[in-house]
Amino acid sequence: MSPPTTPPSGASAGQRTVLVTGAAKRLGREIALTLARAGWRVAVHYRDSVEDARKTVADCVGLAGASASFRSNLSNETAVRGLLPRVIEEFGPVDAIVNSASTFEHDSPETFCFAAMEKHMRANAGAAILLSQALHTHLQTREGATGVVVNLLDQKLWNPNPDFVSYTLSKAALEAANTMLALALAPRLRVVGVAPGLTLTSHMLTPEKFAALHKLAPLGHSSTAADVAATVAFALENQSITGTTLLVDGGQHLMKFERDFSLL
Repeated sequence: MSPPTTPPSGASAGQRTVLVTGAAKRLGREIALTLARAGWRVAVHYRDSVEDARKTVADCVGLAGASASFRSNLSNETAVRGLLPRVIEEFGPVDAIVNSASTFEHDSPETFCFAAMEKHMRANAGAAILLSQALHTHLQTREGATGVVVNLLDQKLWNPNPDFVSYTLSKAALEAANTMLALALAPRLRVVGVAPGLTLTSHMLTPEKFAALHKLAPLGHSSTAADVAATVAFALENQSITGTTLLVDGGQHLMKFERDFSLL
């Protein structure tokens, strides 16, 4: 099935373009809608959620006048390398990338294997690094152009526990890459991390359990999707932030959790 798209013909001159990975649903969708409200043209990346991507595109069009969706498997290097050129072909110049897509599958030190680590590293770290590289190369073709990459991380990196080992390792690798990329790709490209706390529920949590866990923070609440999306928007706009991570978690990283939230 070909990806749903809405041509960006309604875009105004000078409107900026951002690629948001994993934007079909959940936190990626909230980020896409927030940026569309701020006037960005949003390239909506998705892997399998065709109908969700179609809805996100339609909602972004209603807010910003231009959006399109792009299907890609971020575990496949060839697919990742081809993603930004497709966005450029559709929209023209691209100014920013938000790496929100994430593989999140449980393993532990007892069940760890190379296959699980590689799966998470490819999708969560490798894809974000390649897309940063691609955006930097693209910016160099435009005289004086600068841009920004925002990578979604996790408060778990500052509050480790032994659950989701491969996922955590992949996010730790991406956090380290933030520093290296910020140094290597400046001054053309800024690279910023945003680390949410417990933000959205999952099939592993009842609504009651999620509500109770969400309150486990010094501020009495963790992050909402709107909080995280607003922080991403801030990171995109602030021209003096690079090579660092903004934690948006109500202070959960300051508390010690023996297990992942989903397993408490």
